[in-house]
Amino acid sequence: MESPSIGSLYQDLILEHYRRPRNQGELPDRTADVHVANPVCGDEIRLQLKIAGGIIEQARFVGSGCSISQASASMMTSLLEGRSLTDAEALAKRFGDMMRGDADAARDRRLGDLRALQGVSKFPVRIKCAMLGFDALRKPLEHNSAISGGP
Repeated sequence: MESPSIGSLYQDLILEHYRRPRNQGELPDRTADVHVANPVCGDEIRLQLKIAGGIIEQARFVGSGCSISQASASMMTSLLEGRSLTDAEALAKRFGDMMRGDADAARDRRLGDLRALQGVSKFPVRIKCAMLGFDALRKPLEHNSAISGGP
């Protein structure tokens, strides 16, 4: 019996998050609510966060679109809960590095399941799909940074 390739394992993980997304749904007591869309393909993400004391206590999303955009949002929200805004910003930067083909970022275990999306970097038209949730995340991070007087 032949063992599955790492690529097929990653594909299975992406499909698992797409079919059974984590943290999908409305967040009633949200403190941030951001909608982003990719007009080229029609993918949409509505990211909702509950932020208190500089910590993302809860993260939820509602969306529609391709398996990459929806799986990426599921993976991202799973990693955000309990993180500081600074850590969330670092996560977004590291994921962006991976999408730009950075091999070190692709091996960074802090990206968790998001590493399954590393192959997307080879398909420039799909990078926007993978980054859509992070595009939504940047807005509350920028807003909270401005409030706290950060960079």
